[in-house]
Amino acid sequence: MAWHHTPVHIPWNDVQLVLAIADTGSLSAAARALRLTQPTVSRRLADLEAELGEALFRRAVDGTTPTSFGERLLEPARRMAECAAEVDHAVADADRHPRGVVRISAAPGMAYAFVAPFAALLRTKLPDVRLEVVSTTRYVDLVRREADLAIRLQSTARKDVQRDLEVVAAVEHPVAVFAAPSYIATLPRGYGLADLAWIGWCPPLEQLPPNPQLAAVIPGFAPVFGSDDYLVQLRAAETGAGAIVQTRLRYRLEPPSALVELALDLRQAPAKTHLVAARASLAIPRIRAVAELLAKELATTVRRPR
Repeated sequence: MAWHHTPVHIPWNDVQLVLAIADTGSLSAAARALRLTQPTVSRRLADLEAELGEALFRRAVDGTTPTSFGERLLEPARRMAECAAEVDHAVADADRHPRGVVRISAAPGMAYAFVAPFAALLRTKLPDVRLEVVSTTRYVDLVRREADLAIRLQSTARKDVQRDLEVVAAVEHPVAVFAAPSYIATLPRGYGLADLAWIGWCPPLEQLPPNPQLAAVIPGFAPVFGSDDYLVQLRAAETGAGAIVQTRLRYRLEPPSALVELALDLRQAPAKTHLVAARASLAIPRIRAVAELLAKELATTVRRPR
């Protein structure tokens, strides 16, 4: 009858224990090196020897010496330690010098006003990180790594309650009505919300803010100009086609705008922007570093001029 020996897996912390005892020459010195108590070291060594079925060290009054079996383990154990040190150095280097591609998902407006200018700052802070931007209004699955980070408005951030996702930063900002001075000059005295020519979303995106919110306060609301691209909407507003809803705050990196705020009560709750990442992705140094920079810049805002 053939006997099959079941391989024994020695955890890395037990390998460290063996090396510490061999290098220091005693259980008490190994305990100090590992920041453990001597009884703990003695117990763990006894448990390991029982599992292996062999003694690793000979105990004596003047210290410990490896047995022949222990000697055979020391050489591969030292190679493991060298490899572990290389891993630690690689991780430390990745923390000091993040490199590689980071993909950010953001709605077109946020991609234009915030993420694109952020790219210039990123080059000065993290020169070895390359930025890719997924500019879209659709929901991008971070858990499936369709992107590494996402900047989301409140309407899509509600899905981020998944346990695998983490909200890295949340910014709340009031919204208001903006228009070009050339358009404002055409408005009647004492104008209200219903008197404005509105610029907004067209199908199939007509349910995105602010269309539903405007429809709730303006009877028969319909944009006079609609587009499925926010940048087209913005350009229409800049050339005087009508009024558009924007945040009252602008980001530090955001380019200046020719639009000015109208003195109207929009009767809308503040908008919320979330910076979101999969928890597993935040363990990657380059993603964590970019997330930290994004969070800092999201919190750096100034009020737009009226």
